[in-house]
Amino acid sequence: MIIKKPEIREVRITRYIQPFREGGSLPALADADDGFSYVIKFRGAGQGKKALIAELIGGEIARVLNLRMPEMVFADLDESFARTEPDEEIQDLLKFSVGKNLGVHFLNGAITFDANVDQISPEEASRIVWLDALLMNVDRTVRNTNMLIWHKELWLIDHGASLYFHHSWDNWEEQAIKPFVQIKDHVLLKNANQVESVDRQYRSLLTEEVIRNIVNIIPSEWLVDESRDLSATEAREVYVSFLMKRLAHADHFLNQIEDARKNII
Repeated sequence: MIIKKPEIREVRITRYIQPFREGGSLPALADADDGFSYVIKFRGAGQGKKALIAELIGGEIARVLNLRMPEMVFADLDESFARTEPDEEIQDLLKFSVGKNLGVHFLNGAITFDANVDQISPEEASRIVWLDALLMNVDRTVRNTNMLIWHKELWLIDHGASLYFHHSWDNWEEQAIKPFVQIKDHVLLKNANQVESVDRQYRSLLTEEVIRNIVNIIPSEWLVDESRDLSATEAREVYVSFLMKRLAHADHFLNQIEDARKNII
């Protein structure tokens, strides 16, 4: 099987349009020099570069698993944007985000997924629940689904709350094999009755080569962690090892999914 390496285009932000204030990290809608609009996740926001790393890894894994995820780009921000922004909070955010940020293609006209209105198949629900259990994504709940309906299809957005082990790096080996208890709050859990068959398919797709190719596209400047004396190369190896260990012990989170479903059915 030929494995296609992921490619992330680079664009330059040309116009800051407006912030999305419902997001705690103040992502923004912006135009880029390729003629498209993007939701920009800024490196200078509250969770910093680690949220961008989680977003990039989660989104590209979703794409490998044939789930719909808008295109992501590296979005370069010039220092001039901070000087012309009148809002002091946004001005500070832009000042600390000069350089390479992450842009997610803006799905114009998309609406937020509503579990009470929008219907998806048990197979698709199972695929998304499996992905979020692997990534330990705490942010796909009824209150904040982070899914959109666009042209009558379901699209995933915002994986920035995933892989939360990297905010401390402590005991990451232990974290990798733990069940994901927060799966009980997943908005699609009730409908996810095919996770075992999904697991067999998905584990075969996520080889070490695939995972390593995704991790290798993370900009080195996002990976350097001075507070932990961790080089970019060392950080890459932790991400690869964490995900491979998590896959090897997928039975742990599969059992957690089934136990959580029993409590809501």
